[in-house]
Amino acid sequence: MSDTPPDRLCASPDSPFYNEEVLARGVGVRFKGEEKTTVEEYCISESWVRLTVGKAMDRKGRPMTLKITGPVEVWFKDDNTES
Repeated sequence: MSDTPPDRLCASPDSPFYNEEVLARGVGVRFKGEEKTTVEEYCISESWVRLTVGKAMDRKGRPMTLKITGPVEVWFKDDNTES
């Protein structure tokens, strides 16, 4: 596996951007300089993250999300260096 996280990753198994190996390794996300723990999906090249909004669910039982644009930094949590 590469030492660089993917450009786009989603935590939902229904998404084509879901990658169980990468998620098991652990991915840290910093958005606008602040580390976020509620990231459901991100895209580095398009500069956006999708964050969960509280405990609300949509009609299919998935967490409600909010897409926000801005600078995104991603790194593997098992590494000592951050990218």
